[in-house]
Amino acid sequence: MAHTDPRKGQPEVKLDEQTFRDRFTANFYDPAYGQVREDIYAISRIAWDNYINERKAPRTRKAGAGFADPDYDLSVEWIAAREQIELAAHRHNDSAEPSRILLINGSPRNEHTCAGEMSKTYRLIQAAKSVIGEETNFVCDELDLSRLTAEYGRHIHPCKACFSTSPALCHWPCSCYPNHSLGQTNDWMSEIYPLWVAAHGIMIVTPCHWYQAPTTLKSMIDRLVCADGGNPDPTSTHGKNAREAKQLELDGWPYPRHLEGRVFAIVAHGDSEGVDILRRSLYDWLSDMQLVPAGTSASIDRYIGYYQPYATSHEDLDANHAIFEETTNAALTLIEAVKRYRSGEKQSGADLKDPRPK
Repeated sequence: MAHTDPRKGQPEVKLDEQTFRDRFTANFYDPAYGQVREDIYAISRIAWDNYINERKAPRTRKAGAGFADPDYDLSVEWIAAREQIELAAHRHNDSAEPSRILLINGSPRNEHTCAGEMSKTYRLIQAAKSVIGEETNFVCDELDLSRLTAEYGRHIHPCKACFSTSPALCHWPCSCYPNHSLGQTNDWMSEIYPLWVAAHGIMIVTPCHWYQAPTTLKSMIDRLVCADGGNPDPTSTHGKNAREAKQLELDGWPYPRHLEGRVFAIVAHGDSEGVDILRRSLYDWLSDMQLVPAGTSASIDRYIGYYQPYATSHEDLDANHAIFEETTNAALTLIEAVKRYRSGEKQSGADLKDPRPK
């Protein structure tokens, strides 16, 4: 008989009050805050109380009808995120709505940060955006992940791997954040989830960093795990109750595919090595979530200025006319695939039962 008791044994991570205060007040290191030092100290006392009492979700309301436990207190922020996803799903499923393509810039480079220069990815994104914009009855939503490095207060907090304890513990949308007691707030994923849900087509354009996806893109990828088999009802596990979640899984988990059927395109580029590895990993990840590849010409990996100086990489891109055309071809292929998808055409094998769900 399977055991559902969570395994324990890692060292304690709770801070003492002084360490907590030191870390909290470090946010106000600038001498300009000196004139309100006493106010900051008073706020730190409240923050300490919230931390030590684990006030993760300080504002809640009863879940109500439609949940496994209607009397459970749900975070109002989680409820708001769920409502946005439901609205996005309605737009996605409404045949009268225009087709939507989510165009994702995976690069962290932004001219308004230390990098001091736009990314080549941004330029390729604009090429794809231009052809999508010319298509009748299509809407392009642009997600520029470089805002994580350039914009104040933008965060994609790391995945806490709840799914590996049990998929029933991984809530859809993610309920790990915000966590006010730990100061883990302003999580961008609450806005990103609806973009994925509303989209009929997804196009990712990204550079390769050390054979892998950039941190900005990988952070989003990890946090999308709840979209693939995650639990849409946190009351069924009474929040983060690992034992209850394990039992739910063992009783028979359905692995709901919340993004199933959307079509995708990938453009991966780099300057030395690894773009083929990245393109394949993105392809496999999206396919594992049961998204559908748009076509051969919509999944490419290319080098720009192969082993050439970084200082002249934009000049190398200027001279590489083919990659601009390939990027626009990927976008055009995605557009055609979206049209087939919305007309009801199914991918071969779509009705077959998966013998190894998740």
